[in-house]
Amino acid sequence: MSEVEVQYGLAGVYADDTAISKVMPEINSLTYRGYKVQDLATQCRFEETAYLIWNGELPTQSQLDAFNAAEKKERGLSGDLYKVMGLFNPKAHPMDTLRTAISFLGQEDETADDSSPEALMEKSIRMYAKIPEIVAATYRLRNGKQPIPTTKDLAFSENFFHMCFGEVPAPEIVKCFDISMTLYAEHSFNASTFTARTIASSTSDIYSAVTGAVGSLKGPLHGGANEAVMYMLKEVGSAEKAKDWMLDALATKKKIMGFGHRVYRSGDSRVPTMTEAYKKMVDVIGTDEAKKYWEMSRILDETMVAEKGIYPNLDFPAGPAYYLMGFEIPMFTPIFVVSRITGWTAHVMEQLANNKLIRPLSHYVGEGQREVTPIAAR
Repeated sequence: MSEVEVQYGLAGVYADDTAISKVMPEINSLTYRGYKVQDLATQCRFEETAYLIWNGELPTQSQLDAFNAAEKKERGLSGDLYKVMGLFNPKAHPMDTLRTAISFLGQEDETADDSSPEALMEKSIRMYAKIPEIVAATYRLRNGKQPIPTTKDLAFSENFFHMCFGEVPAPEIVKCFDISMTLYAEHSFNASTFTARTIASSTSDIYSAVTGAVGSLKGPLHGGANEAVMYMLKEVGSAEKAKDWMLDALATKKKIMGFGHRVYRSGDSRVPTMTEAYKKMVDVIGTDEAKKYWEMSRILDETMVAEKGIYPNLDFPAGPAYYLMGFEIPMFTPIFVVSRITGWTAHVMEQLANNKLIRPLSHYVGEGQREVTPIAAR
């Protein structure tokens, strides 16, 4: 028997082609359809990025207007879904309730099994419009408040704040959120995206693919890392303790969240853009708490880089940024879904356009062939 070389975690394995995104090593930058993500984040609104991810080109003004009108037309949840959400355990993690709500959306949709390109795009826009309302309603129900209905008068990011808090904050806060939406929107064959593609490859419906992706994203080694970063910052407690905390954590080989990345080797290209937006937001908020988390983050970052040469990933600035926006920590990963629904559905559509069932081999290391002994003789 020949030796089998197993690529654990599929590291270094090319599973398929994609035209959606790539980390270009020559510029050390994540790109969407060839555009550097940091340029998209600072020069475009998230709606433009969503259009780009799904359609391959940035929209003209008339195309963007039509796209936004299609999204706004899909806003609003059914009374049945609101009733079901009212029965959810308020102590459950919001990713669990989001997973169930998306599955409910699927069973409400009579076209769920239609996988024509046109139907897939319609369902993608439908989830893009409705998932923010699910996340906002979950936030309010968890805190004993009534959901705030969506409005068609506000843009995407502004509407999300409206549904969560009943008001739209300062432009710098909205811009920071909008930038995070673009930066989180897509990242090639990450765990949740590959999960979605695997499910889609069986020609299951797009809602099933997205529900599976939500389950994958929940993990702290993937989307849940932004939550873990904030819990870590709370454990550190203050800027004065930050350097010693990091040095002790490194000495005792403690798991440190928000640093390193499976793909980037010279630093996550998304981090400088998110960090700059986070700093502008801190300056606008101006509270001692905001300044504390900024200074704490800065010291932890500088200490890790100086000691180990390991750079932060996007979750490191995004976690405290979301916290200072007013979101409770368990909501961070569902907010990630509000953005990543664009990338997931783009990959589902790409998978089904040239589908091959994803069915890798496994290297068996168990017992050889054996005979069954009757129970009386065991």
